This record gives sequence, structure tokens and C-alpha cells, in this order.
Amino acid sequence: MFRPQPERERPRDAGITTTLGFHRDPLLHRRSSGRQRTTRRANARPTRPHPQHRSALGRASPCRARARGGPIVVAEPSPRPVPVDLRELDGLNWPAVFGNDRPVELEIGTGKAAFLLRRAQAFPDRNFLGIEWANEFYKYAVDRMQRWRVPNVRMLRTDAAHFIRVVCPRDSLTALHVYHPDPWPKKRHHKRRLFQPAFVEAAVACLVVGGRWAVQTDHAEYFEIIAGLLRHHPALEEVPFDDPEFGVAGARVATNFEIKYLKEGRALYQLAVRRRG
Repeated sequence: MFRPQPERERPRDAGITTTLGFHRDPLLHRRSSGRQRTTRRANARPTRPHPQHRSALGRASPCRARARGGPIVVAEPSPRPVPVDLRELDGLNWPAVFGNDRPVELEIGTGKAAFLLRRAQAFPDRNFLGIEWANEFYKYAVDRMQRWRVPNVRMLRTDAAHFIRVVCPRDSLTALHVYHPDPWPKKRHHKRRLFQPAFVEAAVACLVVGGRWAVQTDHAEYFEIIAGLLRHHPALEEVPFDDPEFGVAGARVATNFEIKYLKEGRALYQLAVRRRG
């Protein structure tokens, strides 16, 4: 008679560990090229976010991220990043992450990070954090960041909605960029969309007074939902998408999706708002 074997307990640290450059931790793989190397343990790829995450920061960062998305990895173009266990830290401190107190811009859904890196090059006096959940695009973005050696950029792989609601410091973002978020067109999947009332409320709280939020999509129905949430929020006011006061005039950078969709002749829907004083 066949008897199923009891399921073995999953190791606490099961998951994907991403390492960059040389590490002081002997348990992590070393690679002299300075590029990332991803190692997977047997049956380790989580189908659902796992609470145990590690971070690779160039310096110790007080960043506690009890995130639902994982693994969380903040990467910088440093030849000697030091792994930091996010569970041992408390709160997120931008100066500790970037090494300075310059204004911080956040892009959610960086894709291959073309927009993020080019904008960071155009504005070296600002700090930029990119969040990307898709592992393929995240690894591509980190590799590109390493090769381009853009010093004012960090990358993070996590659930963006949870990061905004729980981790991101309030009144700390100069700008928020969300370009071509997944529209989840099927009605039964609408609950997976990024733009929900709770997310918008938390994102507004993360912006500084005068902070700008730019959104772009090619999905008309989703744009109507987004526009309704942002235009009717009492703490937001609509501003031109290319706002000279914000410093984007003459430094407009197109995303990969934008370039692709314009070539295909698709209509693009854009909206920018600013947090009221």
C-alpha cells in the first residue's frame, strides 16, 4: 500500500539569493567580475512571497522590510557590497541607502531600467530607486546598472504595493514614476492591479509636499480607473506631464514600452499630479 511521505519542513532561508561582486560572507558565492550571480537551491523558487529575505547593500542600511515580495535585494554599483539581513534592521533611512540626503525618486516597474538609468544620468544631484518584481527584468536591470556604473541608482526586487504601504518613509519621495503597470485586463484579475485606493493613499503619503507622480499606460480602461483615483484625491492636483518646474523639460526619457507601443501605433495615456501643500 502506497503511503505518502510527510512533507519535509522548508528551510527558513529557502529562496533565491542574489549576490553582487565580492562578499565578506563565505557562504555566498564570489565572483570577481562585479556582476550578479544568482544561485537557486533545490525546489527553492517560491510561488508565493516568502518572509525571509536578504539584502545586498554597499553599506549597512537600517531597512526593515517585512515584505510580501521577495527575495528583496538592493543593489548598487559597488565592487564590495556587504549582505545585510533586513530582518535585523528597523525602518528605512534614505541617507543610509544612498550615502547622502539628496532628493529621492522612485520608479515602480523598471523593466530593463532604460528610463531609470538615463534619468539618473540626466539628474546626478538626485537619488533613484527602482523596483521590479519580474526576476528576468530585475536581473537585466541590475546587470545594466553595474555596467553603466551609475552611482545614484539602487535596485530593489519586491512587491511594490507592500513597499509603498509598509516600508517607504512618509514625506520622503520627490517623485514617483509608474509607467505601463500591468493592466490585468480580465475582470477576475482586477484585484491584482497596482492602482487600488489603499495603494494610492499610501503613495500620496510617501510624497513630499510638491512631490510629483507621473503615470503612463496604453490601456484605456485602466487609465480611466487610475485617473479617477488620482484626479479626485483631495491631496493631489493635476500638473502637465512634461512639467518644466519639475525639471523634465529637455530631459524627457522614453521607456522601452513607450518606444515599442509608439512604433506599433498605440495610443498612450499620460497623467501627472502633484501633492498639494
